[in-house]
Amino acid sequence: MSEVYHALGLNMHQPPGNLLHLHNSSERWEARQILWCYDRPTRMLEGYEDVARLHMSFSGTLLKQLEDPAVRETFHDVVDIEDFLNRYRHSNIEFVGTGLYHPVYPLTPAADWDAHTEWWIGLGRHLLGRESFQGFWPPEMGFCMEMIPMLKRHGYRYVLVDSWYIKPRREMRWEELRYRPYIARYDGKEIIVVPRDRELSDAQESGLDPGWFQHEVYERTKWCDFPALVTTWTDGENGGWFRTTDTDAGFWGYFYRRILDRYREGTLGFTPVHISEFIDRYPPSEEVEVHRGAWNTGHHWGGDFTQWTGSLLQKKGWDEVRNASNYYRQVKKIFDRRHMETGDREEIRHLILRAYDHILAAETSCNFYWGSRWVHRSFDALEQAYHLLDTAVDLLSAKKKTAGRKEF
Repeated sequence: MSEVYHALGLNMHQPPGNLLHLHNSSERWEARQILWCYDRPTRMLEGYEDVARLHMSFSGTLLKQLEDPAVRETFHDVVDIEDFLNRYRHSNIEFVGTGLYHPVYPLTPAADWDAHTEWWIGLGRHLLGRESFQGFWPPEMGFCMEMIPMLKRHGYRYVLVDSWYIKPRREMRWEELRYRPYIARYDGKEIIVVPRDRELSDAQESGLDPGWFQHEVYERTKWCDFPALVTTWTDGENGGWFRTTDTDAGFWGYFYRRILDRYREGTLGFTPVHISEFIDRYPPSEEVEVHRGAWNTGHHWGGDFTQWTGSLLQKKGWDEVRNASNYYRQVKKIFDRRHMETGDREEIRHLILRAYDHILAAETSCNFYWGSRWVHRSFDALEQAYHLLDTAVDLLSAKKKTAGRKEF
């Protein structure tokens, strides 16, 4: 048996405006519990900085709320948001990038991928205090090979994928498929793909005993004749397992600290590691392909995206997202060709940019996750986008007429 390493990750995400929405509803208590989940990690890692190796992703929709002065003021008696963000900035947590509005990338127009990815990087640098991000967490683990060139353009070194979708080029044992990074190539670009163990991650999310986990990792890797990387990744604020206020219970007190204690004692059997550290030490050389898919949800296995596309209204919502994205590009193309006074140009540019922000917001995965119940949120955002784009077109037409040229 070779060395065994464990990379643990937590995904933090809230739908746009959800914290204030919960506060203004009968579920105010839930907003408080969620915010404590963001305040807790660095506190629970105090005294374990030498052995803890944690990864975290923060969706852009969550970071926008944590930056919002209204959110900070509303919850100032619950947590000091700037204080816990400052603790994150000075921690050794390996933050990974993601998409600005938490889109399911394979379902989202590819022309919008760069904006989601680049705009998140700017926000992440500002709030999390990192100049660069080596890893990428695809929202809902929605990944396809076509994303690789885009991820490389933005400087990403590795991407998390679900272990079920690894397609090897040779016959492999199941533990080989799950417990080592690989290289994936598309259109002349390559990236490292890191498989996430689906079953162990399910256990991490629902609640698990540290002894059981220790035994399970051993059983799953005992035939590995290579340095094994066991990667588990889940949401980090859903359910009482993460939200309990008892510091000796739940994920942090009952599970994670006990794992670290056993590592210190030399009885754990595997080593906590950052993914970047592992691939520095054991660079992958074998190439695989990755099937298009997402992570499993409560009712669906993820490979067909049924969670986000299963109803007629969900399908109609995606059609309208594509139509609006195309319309934005048509208007922007006209704008880019025009020459006008600086003031007029800035006014129209601002309208188009605001419209595009609404289109990206319409692509939030949460709008499509709950069957047909939240699709109206996408339609509402698209309606605002169309209004702004139509206003920009009217202004462009007026400027063209004023200049004495034929209307387009």
